[in-house]
Amino acid sequence: MSKLLNHLIRRVLLGVMVCLLTVACHSSHIDRSRNLFQPASDCRIVQHSMGETCVAKNPQRVVALNPAALGDAIALGVEPIASVYDYADRFPSYLQDQVEGITSLGVGSSPSIEKLTLLKPDVMVGWQHHHRAIYPQLSTLAPTIFYDWIGGNVSDDNWKQYFNFIAKTLNREQEAEQVWQHYDQRVAELKAKLGDTYKDKTISFIFFCCGGILSERSFAGSVLNDVGLKRPASQSDPSGSTAGFTFSEERLDLVDGDVMFVAVYGGRETGERDLKRLQKSPLWSKLSVVQRNRVYYIDPDIWRARTPIAAELILDDLEKYLVNTP
Repeated sequence: MSKLLNHLIRRVLLGVMVCLLTVACHSSHIDRSRNLFQPASDCRIVQHSMGETCVAKNPQRVVALNPAALGDAIALGVEPIASVYDYADRFPSYLQDQVEGITSLGVGSSPSIEKLTLLKPDVMVGWQHHHRAIYPQLSTLAPTIFYDWIGGNVSDDNWKQYFNFIAKTLNREQEAEQVWQHYDQRVAELKAKLGDTYKDKTISFIFFCCGGILSERSFAGSVLNDVGLKRPASQSDPSGSTAGFTFSEERLDLVDGDVMFVAVYGGRETGERDLKRLQKSPLWSKLSVVQRNRVYYIDPDIWRARTPIAAELILDDLEKYLVNTP
C-alpha cells in the first residue's frame, strides 16, 4: 500500500513540475516588468519588439535611451529625466536650450546602470539593436520599451513610425496629432514658396564620417520627399531595401546635383579631415554643383536627428537656401 501511495505522490509531483515548466517556457518572451512595477489598473499594456510591457498610464519619469527618443519626448511635451549622449559625447546641439537639468547616462551604447538605479524611472524607451543584450537588466529597473528600428523597419518614414510609437508609449497620441498637423502645415507652406522652381532639379545630401562619404534615405530624405524635392539617382533606392549609401572619392560624380547639402560629423580625426582633403582635390572642383557655388554646409545633429523638431529645422534650412538664397 505504501509503495502504491509513494508512486502516486511521485506521479503528482512530476505532473506539477511539467505544468510549471510549460507555463514558464510559454511566458519567457513576455517582459517581466508587465506586472512588476504597476498594478494592472494603473497601467497600459504596450506591445513592442521584446514582447509586451505594462507602462504607467501617464509616465512622468521618462528615460530616453537614444537621442531620437529624447527629441521625440520633448516634442510631445515630456521632459525626460535622463538620456544618453550622441556620438559627440553631448546632447544634440538643436536641443541644447531644452535639456537643462536632464541627467546624462553617458554614451548611447552603454548607459550607466548605476544612475538608472538611483533615478527610478517610470519607463525607458530605446532601440532594440542598441541595448538588446542588456534588456533583462534594464527591465528589472523599470518598464523598458524597445522599437525594432532595423529589422523590417528600414524606410524613409521610419522616424515618423518611431515618433508615433513613443507617443503611444507615453500616452501622448493627441499631442502627436498636433505635432503632425504643425509639420504638415510647414511642409505645405514651403512647397507653396518653392513652386515649380526645383521641379526638374535634384537635391543631393551627403555627410563625411568614419572615413567615408555617405548618404541615406531615411529622415532627411523623407523630409525632402515630403516637400517634393528629388534626390540624385545614386541616392535613391526604388526598392526601399537600402537605407544608406557609401561613395568613393573616385565616383564623386555620383553625388553631384543642382544643390548639395553637406554635413560633417565624427570629429576632426575623420569627417573634417576627409572633407578638407577632398576640397583640395580636382575631383571636388569638377562637380557642377561646386562650380555653381550651390554647396551648403548644415548641422549633422539636425539632418540626422530623426525627430519632428529636427524635421522642421530642416524645413528652415531648405527655405533659407532654396528660397531666400539668390
